Amino acid sequence: MKKRNNVFYILCLMMTGMLAFNSCSSSKEVVYFQDLRPGESEIKLPEVQPITVRPEDKISIIVNSRDQELTNLFNLPYVTKRLGQPTLKSGISGGNTDQGVSGYTVDAEGNIDFPVLGKVHVEGMQRGEIAETIKNELVNKNLVKDPVVTVEFMNLSVSVMGEVNNPGRFSIDRDRITILDALSLAGDLTIYGNRSKVLVLREENGVQRTYGIDLTSGEYVYTSPAYYLQQNDLVYVEPNAVRARQSTVNGNNVRSTSFWISLASLLTSIGILIFN
Repeated sequence: MKKRNNVFYILCLMMTGMLAFNSCSSSKEVVYFQDLRPGESEIKLPEVQPITVRPEDKISIIVNSRDQELTNLFNLPYVTKRLGQPTLKSGISGGNTDQGVSGYTVDAEGNIDFPVLGKVHVEGMQRGEIAETIKNELVNKNLVKDPVVTVEFMNLSVSVMGEVNNPGRFSIDRDRITILDALSLAGDLTIYGNRSKVLVLREENGVQRTYGIDLTSGEYVYTSPAYYLQQNDLVYVEPNAVRARQSTVNGNNVRSTSFWISLASLLTSIGILIFN
């Protein structure tokens, strides 16, 4: 009987040790901004990098004034939505939601072909700068006295993939978007996301650059050159070690459900043999 008790005691110790190993995942692996303290932490943000227009970007430009018939000359016609194409809802009062606003695609030289004005260079400009440029051209050429010009992005987006709850491609609808905005749109990281290694892939001047961001450090996040995203950026969240181990051929490791089912079955069988 004493020998049986000793064997059972050893098995219990083994089980306890394995359970402890299985639960040893530190909160440091999943908690964001661990170095920030309420009321104490102040971090100087990097220089704002607003979204600027590039070749192949598509924008909408709407001109309004008191003389609606006159300003219609400067607005592209509405296009009826087609089956299989996303609906572009108009922000103009009275606009038909079954129609969309035609847009201007920036050519390789960074220009758009604007009605009456002709070629207008917009590459490298922000939305407000494009609107101001169009407005000044219309006023200076005595085409419209009191124009109100609205510029919106149409095809600008960032992509988020990897260990997030809702991976996909998300449109940019503002002048600036941060890495935290993009991850929020993607439903945050899953519990298996590696918070210390989030990658931002960006094409700059014909070169593919990769930036790494450690979400567990607030200072690292807010001072990163990739804190402000640009159109066409790809955000990738690497899987953590637990997820990586689960991707083995049979998933039979100390973190997997199958391992614990097998272990429980083995211990039950040994216990039956010992006490019978």
